[in-house]
Amino acid sequence: MSTPEKSVLAPYARGPFQLPNRVVMAPMTRSRASEGNVVAPITREYYVQRASAALIITEATQVSQQGVGYINTPGIYSDAQVAGWSAVTRAVHEAGGRIFAQLWHVGRISHTSFQPGGQAPVAPSAIAAKGSTYTAQGPQPFSTPRALETSEIAGVVQQFIEGAKNAKRAGFDGIELHGANGYIIDQFLRDGTNQRTDAYGGSVQNRARFLLEVTEGVIGVWGSDRVSVRLSPVGAFNDMQDSSPLATFSYAARELSALQVGWLHVVESLGDPAAPSSARITPELRKLFGQALIANGGYTLETADRAISAGEADLVSFGALFLANPDLPTRFVRRAPLNVPDPSTYYGGDAKGYTDYPSLA
Repeated sequence: MSTPEKSVLAPYARGPFQLPNRVVMAPMTRSRASEGNVVAPITREYYVQRASAALIITEATQVSQQGVGYINTPGIYSDAQVAGWSAVTRAVHEAGGRIFAQLWHVGRISHTSFQPGGQAPVAPSAIAAKGSTYTAQGPQPFSTPRALETSEIAGVVQQFIEGAKNAKRAGFDGIELHGANGYIIDQFLRDGTNQRTDAYGGSVQNRARFLLEVTEGVIGVWGSDRVSVRLSPVGAFNDMQDSSPLATFSYAARELSALQVGWLHVVESLGDPAAPSSARITPELRKLFGQALIANGGYTLETADRAISAGEADLVSFGALFLANPDLPTRFVRRAPLNVPDPSTYYGGDAKGYTDYPSLA
């Protein structure tokens, strides 16, 4: 068993935050937003139930209409959306919690029916993703994107900056940039989706330019201590690949560290916990990033403690376990049995599988 100071249950201090534990609630799309991509009233209860987390990172939240790729997902680009999130942040704070908004632009992972004027989605390159998204008309293949003109890229960066400003208006404690899982920041980073020949393509320095411009922009709004960046170095979700993920994401981690970004959130499946750490990228990024590293990828209490004890992570985020166990830190403390998540209720619907999972109390 880990010593108390090396446990996921130990307190953690970073910048302005004094966290009661190191159990982070991972961002999870739940597809329960109402008309206008406004969070529904029940969302307030959902997050309040989980306020014992060290830090809540919200479900991915669009920074613009152009950034929408799925039905019933929340945004943060209209006054109504900001008002909806304001009710959530007030309630979480009243319950003693801390909450970051995860800012999102899906890039090519969209469909023309979501786009302003029915236009093609935008991306670094005009390469269609394999797969489909769920629209108002049911499942539809991802639309072939249009490659952004160089002159347009600053406008997409500005969308993230406006999202960061709106998150501040809504009362969040900080923001996380969704640079993982095959969305627009990830699409610029990886050479499987970025075939540009301008200043945003080719070398890893050019491919990381968009990520770093967005990061600098939101730091200008929030300060570096209140900014997190989520990356998925080896994730194949949304038809992603890179010819040299260690080189690509090592460069990104070094540059984000130089910007003094407060939190780096790395998605990488733990896989076989007995496998050598040299086979994984997260431990390598830990060496390059000087601030707080949040690990994610199928951890349990035991494997989270081992990662923190080994110095591979400072905090660990939990997705499905937090979805099904609103009082997850308490259950970890008591070594109590865990509720089992029901995948059939992950997306859409009502309170079932959303706010009706029992707590120990």
